[in-house]
Amino acid sequence: MDSMERLIVSQEVTGASVPAETPAQTTTDVAEQTFADFGIDPRICDALATAGITHPFPIQALTLPVALERRDIIGQAKTGTGKTLGFGLPLLTNVVGPNDDGYEDLAAPGAPQALVILPTRELCKQVAEDLRVASRNLSTRVIDIYGGVGFEPQVAALQRGVEVVVGTPGRLIDLANRGVLDLSHVKTVVLDEADEMLDLGFLPDVDKLLSQVSPTRHSMLFSATMPGPVVALARRFMRQPTHIRAQDPEDQGATVTAVKQFAYRTHPMNKVEVLSRILQAEGRERTIVFVKTKRTAARLTEELTERGFAVGALHGDLGQGAREQALRALRNGKIDVMVATDVAARGIDVDDVTHVVNYQSPEDDKVYLHRIGRTARAGKAGTAITFVDWDAMPRWGLIARTLGLDIAEPVETYHTSDHLYSDLDISTDVTGRLPRGQRTRAGLSAEMVEDLGGSSSKRSPKSSGGHGEGIDGRRKSRGKKSGGAQGRGGVGARKSSGGQKRNRQRRRVNRNDSQ
Repeated sequence: MDSMERLIVSQEVTGASVPAETPAQTTTDVAEQTFADFGIDPRICDALATAGITHPFPIQALTLPVALERRDIIGQAKTGTGKTLGFGLPLLTNVVGPNDDGYEDLAAPGAPQALVILPTRELCKQVAEDLRVASRNLSTRVIDIYGGVGFEPQVAALQRGVEVVVGTPGRLIDLANRGVLDLSHVKTVVLDEADEMLDLGFLPDVDKLLSQVSPTRHSMLFSATMPGPVVALARRFMRQPTHIRAQDPEDQGATVTAVKQFAYRTHPMNKVEVLSRILQAEGRERTIVFVKTKRTAARLTEELTERGFAVGALHGDLGQGAREQALRALRNGKIDVMVATDVAARGIDVDDVTHVVNYQSPEDDKVYLHRIGRTARAGKAGTAITFVDWDAMPRWGLIARTLGLDIAEPVETYHTSDHLYSDLDISTDVTGRLPRGQRTRAGLSAEMVEDLGGSSSKRSPKSSGGHGEGIDGRRKSRGKKSGGAQGRGGVGARKSSGGQKRNRQRRRVNRNDSQ
């Protein structure tokens, strides 16, 4: 937290239609504050301390005093600045668990009292786990609800009773329509990553969910940016929200200053050679490599694996079981490189990602910010490297100028270029293959694939995933086409009929390479 010890507090109270023109600003020192200083339940503080969390990050320090008074909040902070506890601790403080006084006096004991809506499965799981860590000493029950897995365990948990529901819009609506999820007793609602929900087309679903919640609820909305539709949503469902921004006074750009950013003009035939050198840089730990298509993800994963690196893939053809296998392998250190498409990687929150590589140039500045936001999280440092093809130069120049980056004109770079080694602290002795003596990680196959049920059953070990689904688990419409690109084992559906198998193989050859 060294670079963020002092912060700008920007709070503005907005009315139902027009926000205040001039926010009042003060400077607050939060370096020595603890969660206990904000009046957080000692049981929660003890649970956080056990996990090594004692001091709040800026967005948390700004949010807690307002949220604990149950005033509606719009929170803005850059990706990776720790918003979860900012809304999670006030949420848990106002939930009554089965062992708490007054539980039996509730209108509906066991019905959800708090709802957190998120855009992606991965982010849903991460936030739910953070809330479980914070509530470890409470009797509060937290459930994460998302698509791509079976309904039965989620239905059973809701029937047993839960206090906090963390979920993606599609599965939440499915369960509400089945009469299993009762939101009428929810008194705290959180919308996290609202701008991503807009990008994914979920705002109508969010509207539908909010219509089922008590109008007297306490509402909190968090978003890295505030596009018009998100502002309109906030005006519809919030009452005079306090708008909170947290930013390091020395970090006024769109990107976090802790990220060292490089851009190289590379030739498509030389990219793998350049990437192989980058993956042997001094101090490199977990790394995410972003590509545009699942075909590229599968091909690059295979090539890097052949060169000796411990690699996993994350793309739209993978079932939920295979996605979670890859994420667990990355978190557990069995692999240290993840090749991912943009859509599949939304909301990934993995500790100690030191490098992000844009193997293919992003489409716009929003995608760029999302990608590099996977590193330099929670006050740590990171490195972001972008490969720019010759035909992508105009688009990259626009992205760089929009974000105020001084790398709008990337230098032509090959695996033999001296500046590549000096920029990224790479030994000049490395080659395009990882030496056998350094191949110490267990690899993706060492991580078990869980059978998560749902609409898909287990596919053959060589398939890369199940039927195509929306990122929150709802099935995409592909007519009669199904299956996935060739890759590592996942969860999917396969019948044994020989004729059907041959038809699927022919369709797979002709299928478009969508994400």
